[in-house]
Amino acid sequence: MAHDNPADAGDTERTASPDDGTDTGTDTATAEQSATGQPTWSRAVIFGAAALAAMLIGATIGMAIGQNRSGDAPSEAPQASAIDIGFAQDMARHHLQAVTMADWAREHSDDPEIVQLAFDMASVQLEQVGRMKGWLMLWGQPEEPLGELMTWMSGLGGHDHGSGGGNVGTANLGDAPMPGMATTEELAKLRSLSGEELDVYFLQLMLRHHEGGVDMAQYAYDYASLQPVRTLARSMLVSQGVEMDIMRDMLAERGAEPLPFP
Repeated sequence: MAHDNPADAGDTERTASPDDGTDTGTDTATAEQSATGQPTWSRAVIFGAAALAAMLIGATIGMAIGQNRSGDAPSEAPQASAIDIGFAQDMARHHLQAVTMADWAREHSDDPEIVQLAFDMASVQLEQVGRMKGWLMLWGQPEEPLGELMTWMSGLGGHDHGSGGGNVGTANLGDAPMPGMATTEELAKLRSLSGEELDVYFLQLMLRHHEGGVDMAQYAYDYASLQPVRTLARSMLVSQGVEMDIMRDMLAERGAEPLPFP
């Protein structure tokens, strides 16, 4: 059977001219290199590098055009306002108590449904705490407010949720620093329970905790200066709204009622 193999053809040519001191296959490659001044693989590398350089140059030009679309100097980025900063500080603290309660329920409940819910809540809120604390570091702000909590919610739209003096949602807080948060006594009770009593009390505390964070998230969504802060606040309103419905249903299934709020 005949084969159109270039290697066979080269062998035939070398056999026909044993004394000419040349190799036809080598001559062909050498001729190709001589015609171009460099080997084929080198041209491929150069062409690839040139294409990559062109792409990088185009991307750089595009970024420069985008930054200078409205003038010679790029527009100044918006700065974090007192609302952005206060929300990040206070909501991070609010979240951390929820993480503490969820971790306890996940480790001590015998109900797989409670364990999964607690795991999901702790995972989401811990990630959000990291995001907010990262913002505070970038803004050069402390992780904890230097004065009273929630004062950043004062003075806009008729709201006044600061922690001093009988504001809406702050009555009967005990030693809980913000609305919805559990007191020291309530946390101790949670740790003392087991079985279904633990499950029900966890659901009650966490539902109230979520309810207490709604005003904070809504205020940040309405008035924060930075889009990432408003986006996070909106995400909290949506996800925790769903979780509140789930917890109300789980309490009803267990014959229990939510705790009063506020």
